[in-house]
Amino acid sequence: MEILQTREDIRTWRDKVSETVGFVPTMGALHEGHLSLVRQSLAENARTVVSIFVNPRQFGPNEDYHRYPRTFDTDRRLLENLGVSVLFAPSVEEMYTAEDEVLLSLTRMSRLWCGGYRLGHFDGVTLVLTKLFHLVAPHRAYFGEKDFQQLRIVEKMVEELFFPIRIVRVPTVREPDGLAMSSRNSYLSPRSRAQAVALYKTLQYIQTLIPKYMLTEPLIREARLYLTDRFPEVKLEYLAIVDEYSLEPVEHLSQTAHPRALMAAYIEGVRLIDNLPLTIPADSTE
Repeated sequence: MEILQTREDIRTWRDKVSETVGFVPTMGALHEGHLSLVRQSLAENARTVVSIFVNPRQFGPNEDYHRYPRTFDTDRRLLENLGVSVLFAPSVEEMYTAEDEVLLSLTRMSRLWCGGYRLGHFDGVTLVLTKLFHLVAPHRAYFGEKDFQQLRIVEKMVEELFFPIRIVRVPTVREPDGLAMSSRNSYLSPRSRAQAVALYKTLQYIQTLIPKYMLTEPLIREARLYLTDRFPEVKLEYLAIVDEYSLEPVEHLSQTAHPRALMAAYIEGVRLIDNLPLTIPADSTE
């Protein structure tokens, strides 16, 4: 595995490669969720590039940029053992300069849900991905469904900016108790880790209610009551049922063929997100 750190080096490598290239952009602190993306890329492409870059542009002023877990040596060994072709690990100075004048500004989709609480977050995500996509020029790029809003925004960006890249969705990888794997899980104390399963349990509870309710208002109301009753230490940020394509909320599940429940919550100051596609029984009516 080659470790490249500059724009010049990754471009030089890419110019020499004629086979298919898969790309997995990450911020490091790799876990099984990331590795599932890497394995799928390895299975579908001749070469795989993984980037590790903790992107300052997607963190707000009061967020965890400086304490975000950085485990480069462990990450490098994991990727090398899997057979990754290139680990691209640029510095902040390699990706941004003080003279930069180009910013990306997204509209509707980036202001919903997480975007409404993390202002500018998705602008920073799409900016760095635009840079990385130009440098790596992959045929396919792999994103987990755990951050579903990000996934949809990246799909929309690639579509609207005419990137010749296929975005590949990879299902969320979970711990045995259902907690979605995340680098931020390392912040959780044993007590808060026990509470963290609340997100997945609440989303599952919504699914169990669907034969009874097709209107989303009672679904969300009952799910909130469930969360408050079972997991009182969890502070809900938002809970929504949306159309998977537009991310807009729906009032009745019949309004969309692909409903998905989205959720964000804080546990002892740690922000976690999760989501679940919802299944509508064929004979459900209300």
